[in-house]
Amino acid sequence: MVFRKLLFVMAGICVFFLFACAPKPLKPAAEFDTPMHHISTGMKLLKSGNIDGAFFEFNRAKELDPEYSPAYAGIGLVHGFRNDFKKGLTAMTAAGKFAKDGEEEAEANVGYMRLYMIGKEKIEKKWLKYVEKRFKRAVKASPDMPDPYFYMGLAYKMNYDFQKAAIQFSKVLDLDKGFVAEADKEYEIVQKIERAMPGSKVGKKIALVEKITRADIAALFIEELKVDQYLKKRTPKEFDTSFKSPEKNFYTGEYVKAPSALDIDNHVLKADIDAAIETGIKGLQPFPDHKFRPYKTITRAEYAMMLEDILIKITGVDELATRYIGSISPFPDLRNDLPYYNAVMICTTCGFMVAEDLATGEFNPMGTISGADALLSIRAFKTELQKY
Repeated sequence: MVFRKLLFVMAGICVFFLFACAPKPLKPAAEFDTPMHHISTGMKLLKSGNIDGAFFEFNRAKELDPEYSPAYAGIGLVHGFRNDFKKGLTAMTAAGKFAKDGEEEAEANVGYMRLYMIGKEKIEKKWLKYVEKRFKRAVKASPDMPDPYFYMGLAYKMNYDFQKAAIQFSKVLDLDKGFVAEADKEYEIVQKIERAMPGSKVGKKIALVEKITRADIAALFIEELKVDQYLKKRTPKEFDTSFKSPEKNFYTGEYVKAPSALDIDNHVLKADIDAAIETGIKGLQPFPDHKFRPYKTITRAEYAMMLEDILIKITGVDELATRYIGSISPFPDLRNDLPYYNAVMICTTCGFMVAEDLATGEFNPMGTISGADALLSIRAFKTELQKY
């Protein structure tokens, strides 16, 4: 709290000097050398991840008009992405001071919202509370602007409040004045997550991941599917009761268990990865060099093969491994002689997965899979297991 107050005091002092020593505006060097054009370009660059390019555009807009509010809002976001939240708050304060109308006031408040979302606990532990505060101010200043609703939806999504997020994205779609494609995509994602109903904290976090990794899927199999518990119940213990000569089996040396994987010691999901390795799931074992490669993204084909193997292990129906071999492929991008063809057919016929492009029927086996889609398939998988 003290740190936050100090930031605002410093921001106010900086803004005072900003007003007192405001530079004179530069003359445009070309027809499109306007503050509005540079802000538009800067926002596009910011969205693509080109932080330095965005800063150049925002700064140029400020040079052309030293009292142009959106320029300071853009600069504030750049500082946020650079983890300099003190300068970010200073710039946002300037954006609010220079706002000339309701729209610019709303944009400045949206800038604050985004900065708090970028910094989250680094700026304020109750960051969501401050985002909501700025959201209300933005909506009051410009009720029909879609920006506040969209970013409020993202904030709720980041806080795992998917129902509230869906309401905000729906509002953007109702307004139909911008962010429509983005809101439609986000609305679909939160609906998937709500249907999947992740029960663990890990599951909720992974639900937001656009491309899941080997570590992510290991965690989902253990935390959400609880595959280790399923296999423990279904697999009877085996005891070796055969006679063994004491002399031949006596060992005086020290036994040292080899590590299951050499590159997961410092990974936050190590416990889940170790548990997943113990299950023996095909495609989720360490590679020949004894590395797990936790950050490697998995393909849709790899995911299908994992689900197929889990289903066979739990149900004990070995016939599933060859059920669709030689059958005609219903997917235009999937030959029936591919090693993962049977797994894809098992997953799609059981409803665990669907074609990625419903219009063309393409499965896209080499494509990635999102956390939301993985959770949905796991929920369908649980339903299928009830038959056995």
